[in-house]
Amino acid sequence: MAFVEFHDVYKTYIAGEVEINALHGASFEIEKGELCVIVGASGAGKTTLLNILGGMDSLSKGQVLFDGEDISKFNNRQLTTYRRYDIGFVFQFYNLVQNLTALENVELSSQICRDPLDAKETLKLVGLADRMNNFPAALSGGEQQRVAIARALSKNPKLLLCDEPTGALDYVTGKQILKLLQDTARKTGMTVVIITHNSALTEMADRVIRVKSGTITSIEHNENPTPVEEIEW
Repeated sequence: MAFVEFHDVYKTYIAGEVEINALHGASFEIEKGELCVIVGASGAGKTTLLNILGGMDSLSKGQVLFDGEDISKFNNRQLTTYRRYDIGFVFQFYNLVQNLTALENVELSSQICRDPLDAKETLKLVGLADRMNNFPAALSGGEQQRVAIARALSKNPKLLLCDEPTGALDYVTGKQILKLLQDTARKTGMTVVIITHNSALTEMADRVIRVKSGTITSIEHNENPTPVEEIEW
């Protein structure tokens, strides 16, 4: 049994009298400890996949298994517990609390977990040892995203989900963030899923899932992922 399994997943949204089919029979697997990149154009269904896997959205039909549990049958309370203890989220626009320091932002997350990592050590891990007491407004975009990653990592999650984590960053800073995510997966064995529209990033992944118009068009396993610093786009 794989760590993550999607079995014939459909997602339909109702907007007035219009049905929007975001996913059509999506099926794939992700193994524990892999860095997986889900790639596709805007509107392809990537974020819907991520939201269902992260327990933030429900599916219309199908089955999703995570670490042996059928999360597609979870009730709201079970989903809250799942999001709190098992999942770390990294978003495109950081979502930091502006009136809390970097350290306090990370501590806020670690307070709701069973077995959190030390907040200060996690900020050191992402290269922010000397920026812990700064507020988000005093940090660059790249530094804010590092705080967001530290906040997610401090939960010590089973799965780290990253929604276009470099979308708001310049090229150089974006590569630094991607290297951090790749190094995190390698050093900790954490399963990391990144969604992106940038096909060049597929070279960094152990597994590549391509999505188009709500359908999985291909699944590739990369035996020799490329270090991020060697990828150009």
